[in-house]
Order: sequence, then structure tokens, then C-alpha cells
Amino acid sequence: MPVIAAVILLLLGVVILIPVSIIQRFRMGTARRQARRWVATLNLAGVVASLMVLLVAAVITNRWVPEALTYTVAGFAIGCCLGLLGTALTRWEDGGRHMHYTPNRWLVLIVTLVVALRVAYGIGRTWDAWRLSVGHGAWVAASGAAGSMSAGAVVLGYYVVFWSGVRRRIRRRH
Repeated sequence: MPVIAAVILLLLGVVILIPVSIIQRFRMGTARRQARRWVATLNLAGVVASLMVLLVAAVITNRWVPEALTYTVAGFAIGCCLGLLGTALTRWEDGGRHMHYTPNRWLVLIVTLVVALRVAYGIGRTWDAWRLSVGHGAWVAASGAAGSMSAGAVVLGYYVVFWSGVRRRIRRRH
């Protein structure tokens, strides 16, 4: 019984921290930062690695959820377009020795809301699908996994292009 209570408390803690983490993500995503090549390279490498994992997962998931790969690729394309827009709308400040940048608040808000709304929708839809199809095994397809993968791909597409743009801008300056 204490183990079940601990698991329930842990899940409640995670649910309570989700809004806090979303707000923090927005705050950090819109902060003015010094443009450093190694940071941009590290972020780009991490995002590309995440993208590779997502694409492999989409290929595997496509076996059970027929539109998973299509939705993921479409989400990535939309994210890349947003990334181009985000890079173009980023405010760049050349202050002598150091260059700083501030990402566009509206695009960061849009990307953050896409994820937050998709997570909320996915949790509700998964719960309903699981509840209605217990024992049938079809709840994965009914849960909206393809849409969730698409939302994740939007974020990854945005950041692949954004961090590539930051790196390119730093390289041009030096």
C-alpha cells in the first residue's frame, strides 16, 4: 500500500510541475543570450539526435499507427518553416566583443503552446482510448500517437533550423 501511495504522489507531483515547467521553458526560450558557437553546436547536435530517435520511433510506430510517419514528417516540415521565421525575427545585437540574440517571443510562445496543448490533449485522449478499449489492444492507435509525434516534430524542426541559423550568424560575424 505505501508503494501505491508513493507512485500516486509521484504522478501528482509530475502533473503539478508540468505548468511550471512550461512557464519556465517560455521564460528561458525568450531570454537574451550571448551567442556562443559551442552552445549552438551542442544544442544543434542534441536536437538532431532527438530528431533521429523520433524518426526511428515514427517508422516503428507506423506499423500500428498508419499515419505516424506521415504526420511526423509533416510536423517536421512545419517546424522547419517556423524555424526559418524564428531565425529571421530574432533580434541580434552586436556589442563589440560579444554578440547577443533574443528569440522572438511570439514564435517561442506558439511552439511552447503547441507542445503544451498536444500533451494535454494526448493525456485526455489516451485515457479515454485506454478506458474504452481495455483488452482490445487498439488503444495505442486511438490515443492520437501520430498527432503527438507530429507536435514533437514541429518543435524539433523549429530548433534544428533555429540553432543552424544561430551557428551561421555567429560564423558570419567571425
